[in-house]
Amino acid sequence: MRKLVYFIASTLDGFIAGPDGDDPSGPDGFWPIPEDYLTHLIATYPETLPGPARAALGVTAEGTHFDTVLEGRRSYQVGLDAGVTDAYPHLRHLVFSRTLGESPDPAVEIVASDPVAKVRELKQEDGKDLWLVGGGELAGALHPEIDRLIVKLSPMTLGAGIPLFGRRAAFDPTAWSLTDHTVLESGAAYLTYECATTKVAVTD
Repeated sequence: MRKLVYFIASTLDGFIAGPDGDDPSGPDGFWPIPEDYLTHLIATYPETLPGPARAALGVTAEGTHFDTVLEGRRSYQVGLDAGVTDAYPHLRHLVFSRTLGESPDPAVEIVASDPVAKVRELKQEDGKDLWLVGGGELAGALHPEIDRLIVKLSPMTLGAGIPLFGRRAAFDPTAWSLTDHTVLESGAAYLTYECATTKVAVTD
């Protein structure tokens, strides 16, 4: 069965963006992207680079981890504001929104139904794993369904911002087992955790 993987960049104090939710790694962002961080990303998770970045860097590798990306409404809006209607044209792209209505791009699927139910449906399909790119609100809603957590940990703190699982996540203590880690010279680290809390099986 496919796994839901929350693959996300986070600060040491657990924030994935600043208080305004804008792209922290964009042209006007505050999030540093060291060369070794980018090199590791390209070599290991090339499919997680947005289409424009892949084109600029000459990345053509299909990737072996994900074939589907799941995104929340606010996260998707960051791309729309930059004129990008589908940041991941090389992946099946689903955006969860009850307000967006018609999709701005024919390749982007808008999901207005319960995200948990949709993810459980997707997990039953054939294919590679599902990549939850964010944002925090969607991650909070899908917290019980996340099977693997890959944190791209940045050696910086913000003090305030958008938390890893959003500001409205339910209290749900979950244990995780560290299964892999890569620490780079720049101080950034890739940390992989598998969910160690038993999940309740769902059958139709």
